[in-house]
Amino acid sequence: MNNKLIKAAIIGGSIILTAMILGSAFKKRNENLDTISVIGLGTKDFVSDEILWSGSFTTKSFDIKEAYNKMIADQKIVERFFLGKGFKKGEFSFGAVQFNKRFREVRIETGDSDYGTKYEQVFDGYEASQTITFSAKKNPNLMKRIEDVSSKTSELINSGIELSSNSIQYTYSDLPSLKHSLIQKASKDAKERAEKIVTSADGDLGKLKSASMGVFQITGQGSTEEDSYGGNFDTYSKNKSARITVRLEYELE
Repeated sequence: MNNKLIKAAIIGGSIILTAMILGSAFKKRNENLDTISVIGLGTKDFVSDEILWSGSFTTKSFDIKEAYNKMIADQKIVERFFLGKGFKKGEFSFGAVQFNKRFREVRIETGDSDYGTKYEQVFDGYEASQTITFSAKKNPNLMKRIEDVSSKTSELINSGIELSSNSIQYTYSDLPSLKHSLIQKASKDAKERAEKIVTSADGDLGKLKSASMGVFQITGQGSTEEDSYGGNFDTYSKNKSARITVRLEYELE
């Protein structure tokens, strides 16, 4: 008798537990059916207000002191060149002089049929290099002068100096404010989309359940570059486009 009661209790408990699990699953399913998820987009075209441009020049000598002295002489020539283009001394800066030992490969005939030809690394002098850097922030006039002179450095060849120019980099000084404004735009766009969808279905939009933000993307204007999972951050285009997405989930009433 006791065994029968125990079995009955176990079966009854199992039925109640199963009912609770099914009820919870049904409730969650209905909760999912009573929500709407939409994605809003915030975009803005803007013009970079910061610029960075640099170049480098080198000289070579078998004596390190002579290489340094030649570099200092070349630095003065480079400085005069840019001052002659209308720049002030405070508008550009020189980096520290860097030295590298150079080697060249020399072929040596051993005369030994077993080993044949050998190659040795032979010291080929010291190479000294130095960079010159220009930057401007919220200064359109200086930015324009930097852009113009970056394409005229070949004129230094007449002075015996070859300046290797790097690509100009363009950035924006107030990215946090830009990002915040795009989040607001994307959130507003998502809400308006949700309201239109629900209204067209004769429903009512309820409370916001969740919100998530997509990746912040900056590309050149007119770029066909696809969005990157980690985000794009273009530094080569002066005219840029920024975008961000926001996903909102609302309850339905």
